[in-house]
Amino acid sequence: MFNVSQSRSMLGAAFRMGDLILHNAARSVRSSNRNAVMAIVVNIVQTLFMVGVFYFLFDILGMRSLAIRGDFLLYIMSGIFVFMTHVKSMTAVAGAEGPISTMMNHAPMNTYIAMCSAAVGALYTQVVSMGSILLVYHLVITPISFYDPFGAVCMLILAWFSGCAVGTVFLATAPWLPTPTGMAKMLYQRFNMFASGKMFVANNLNASLVVMFAWNPLFHIIDQGRGYIFVNYIPHKTNLTYPIVVSLILLVIGLLGESFTRRHISLSWTAGR
Repeated sequence: MFNVSQSRSMLGAAFRMGDLILHNAARSVRSSNRNAVMAIVVNIVQTLFMVGVFYFLFDILGMRSLAIRGDFLLYIMSGIFVFMTHVKSMTAVAGAEGPISTMMNHAPMNTYIAMCSAAVGALYTQVVSMGSILLVYHLVITPISFYDPFGAVCMLILAWFSGCAVGTVFLATAPWLPTPTGMAKMLYQRFNMFASGKMFVANNLNASLVVMFAWNPLFHIIDQGRGYIFVNYIPHKTNLTYPIVVSLILLVIGLLGESFTRRHISLSWTAGR
């Protein structure tokens, strides 16, 4: 008698899911700060701090000559922005609400919507932060231009996607191995500070050094992204196929693991924590 008739079409279901994801994405942005604007401001400050640290590090160590010919600060930001997007998306998805969260008691909420919302929220925060920084830099300091803006944006999206894929794996393993998973996330972030390749140009590395970084999809993404940003740089030692394939494999593994965990997890697992 009190039932409300709803459209069961796939298009209607897609719209309802998209609406849920957007609302939960806004909630995830405010998760670290009650004010969404302040959450973005904090992210901008973090990004500027990292850019400043690397700028002075390059200047003090005399490494500016190793950078790509062009705007030196844009070269630094090209690595920092992609790195931050990858790490933030990984952290957001890995920390998404799981099957025993109280939010899952409210239909039609589910873990997939939670993961998508966390991923969209992380991307939104990073895009607004980067857009604000680049706009101020362009208007106040010096005009900037990208050789291929569409390609540069695609590399940013790929870094976000690969971060989400890694995050799903951590999300699936966290209920089973909470402490090792937390340590693995921290080590992954710290290790990528160097292994991502944002501090150097891949074309300048010899074969023995390239092997040390070629396993990392983020290394390929950053180097390929610089090829789209700078007109005088053509990546020779990285490719796009590898990060795409690895990200897809990790995403499938993470989704399968999350599905398995969701079917076996119990509230008693967290009773003693």
